[in-house]
Amino acid sequence: MNIVCIGSGNVGWHLASHLAEADFTIRQIVSRTTDHARRLGQLVNAPFTTNMAEIVNNADIYLYAVPDDQLATIIAQNPVKTGIHCHTSGSLPKELFAGKVENYGIFYPLQTFSKQKQIDFQNIPILLEANNKSTLKALHKLAAHLSSQILETNFEQRQQLHLAAVFACNFSNSLFTIADKILKEVNLPFDLLLPLIRETVEKVSLLKPEAAQTGPAARNDINVIAHHLSLLEVNPRLQTLYRIMTEIIQAQ
Repeated sequence: MNIVCIGSGNVGWHLASHLAEADFTIRQIVSRTTDHARRLGQLVNAPFTTNMAEIVNNADIYLYAVPDDQLATIIAQNPVKTGIHCHTSGSLPKELFAGKVENYGIFYPLQTFSKQKQIDFQNIPILLEANNKSTLKALHKLAAHLSSQILETNFEQRQQLHLAAVFACNFSNSLFTIADKILKEVNLPFDLLLPLIRETVEKVSLLKPEAAQTGPAARNDINVIAHHLSLLEVNPRLQTLYRIMTEIIQAQ
């Protein structure tokens, strides 16, 4: 199975490299950034281009791993109509391909990706959708070489899962950033929080998140909450965030 990877960002980088490791042939890397395209092409032993007009027309799968706000434009720029075309977005429909190519679908890996960190694909959920059974079968075959968790979902399910993932991952990481800044102000390292963070994550694999909730808000410890709010008077935005999060926890 020959694959053209369109996009060389975090998602495209990991997908191309893991597919190459799984003995798929990466026919081409396509990216608007020459340096990124060259580096990924060298990694997976594939030619690269920054020109959509130069995309090879004999691949089995065209895998789009590009920002959501660029996806429709890039799809329209691809002159190739053969093969299976699929994107990796968690929030956009497969119908972006409708009327442009015959076979299309979704190949959405539910994970946070950074080029600086290697990742094990085996347990990453991969969500699939397709416009026909033969395309879905081909995407299943592709996904099975990467992961043991493959799910067929509809657009509504994928949208809601992506929304949940933003809360669970992106917002959590932003809170880690806030915690890091708070500690830096008193010359303490963020590493002090790592055992707490690990235990929090491990605990929700055994308990429902609501049952695992602890802390002053869950205990309704009014004095501690008031003290924390007073410490945040120098930063009204964080004070508001603390108050809102406390109210959400208390209402759960």
